[in-house]
Amino acid sequence: MKGGAVSALEFDRSTGSLKLLNQQPSFGAAPCHISLDRSGKYALVANYSSGSLAVYPLQPDGSLGEATDLVQHSGKGPDPNRQEGPHAHFILTDPTNAFALACDLGLDQVLVYRFDLESGRLFPHDEPFASLHPGAGPRHLAFHPGGKYVYVINELDATLTGFAWDGKKGSLRTIETVSTLPEGVAGPKSCAEIQVHPNGRFVYGSNRRHDSIVIFRIDEGSGRLTLVGHESTQGKTPRFFCFDPAGKFLLAANQDSSTVVTFRLDAETGKLTATGVKAEVPTPVCLAFAA
Repeated sequence: MKGGAVSALEFDRSTGSLKLLNQQPSFGAAPCHISLDRSGKYALVANYSSGSLAVYPLQPDGSLGEATDLVQHSGKGPDPNRQEGPHAHFILTDPTNAFALACDLGLDQVLVYRFDLESGRLFPHDEPFASLHPGAGPRHLAFHPGGKYVYVINELDATLTGFAWDGKKGSLRTIETVSTLPEGVAGPKSCAEIQVHPNGRFVYGSNRRHDSIVIFRIDEGSGRLTLVGHESTQGKTPRFFCFDPAGKFLLAANQDSSTVVTFRLDAETGKLTATGVKAEVPTPVCLAFAA
């Protein structure tokens, strides 16, 4: 299929094999992120290079229907090399499923859309976006389990921004922005993934250049962050990480050393300890546990 595409695959639990069901055009260049809405009826896609979003209904057999909506971002940021235009990097519906939030690295914005479940369409909200500081490059975001905070990792300047989220109004209010790197670290910066632990007490982010996971404790009352520390991922370029379903382990995908490294997670302190388990995986960029 010419240009970007979105694929639906069937997973065989008995054999672990995948079967392609169908593909749909992404109607944009370099699709980089896909998520399901909270009802499981729609797939939402972010096209990085073209800075656009698309929505697809899921058919009864799991295949993708024709797109129900397409949204094109416009504008640019201060970095001429990375922000010469819009770069949609992530999209996710909020816990109420009434809104969808999209990170655009090129615009330094988290855009807020009203999500219509009946039509599968995205509508600009009354407060259409929250701005990050110039040159931040918002990449991914994560909701606090309580639904009242949102944390955004900024790829270009290695920072993490906390927002208060009003799920009734669909509004974001900036709490603070903190560095994801230790003091005194110089040179190129690049962040990637962000996850809030299921217990809601900690937020984690990956530093691709520093090859580390940063750990912050979350103040439940204010959403503010306190640095816990940094843990080496024992590999190069941790583009992604995730927790196991029980929240006891963190798995770090080191893209440029082709390894997935497992860490035990202390639910009281938030700290990580390498288990010694290291899987050799060619150029890992994403991990997911089968339900």
